[in-house]
Amino acid sequence: MREDQTSPTVEAIGTEVLLTETFDRNSITVLRHAVASRAAGAGLAGDRLDDFVVAVNELLTNAVRHGGGLGRVALWRADGSVVCEVSDSGHGLPGPVPIRPAKPPSDQPGGWGLWLAEELTDSFQMSTGMGGTTVRVASRIFLREP
Repeated sequence: MREDQTSPTVEAIGTEVLLTETFDRNSITVLRHAVASRAAGAGLAGDRLDDFVVAVNELLTNAVRHGGGLGRVALWRADGSVVCEVSDSGHGLPGPVPIRPAKPPSDQPGGWGLWLAEELTDSFQMSTGMGGTTVRVASRIFLREP
């Protein structure tokens, strides 16, 4: 590049790790409060924060109930969103991974976790297999009211 030419401005994509931890059933409540606090500190607020925390709590609970009793959670801020990934080491979900979790029948007392997590966040990704299940959700941070 010649000296008189200017290079395009490249903005770095930043990732700020907010939390990474292994958990079991005894630590879900404390972990839910930590997720709420750190997601709020990263910029989520109001209903978006509440929805994100409910979604993550469902994923934490699923990991313990259906994924072998232990899980791993990671929370970070990237590209204007707060992202959370919850993994377990269970046997995975039976059958193929759905593109979107199916809404359970309204009279079903359980089985709402994945559907709620997908409904309450802006992004939902899931992978599952014999080595466990990983679900990643993200909610965008709005810096001003729409």
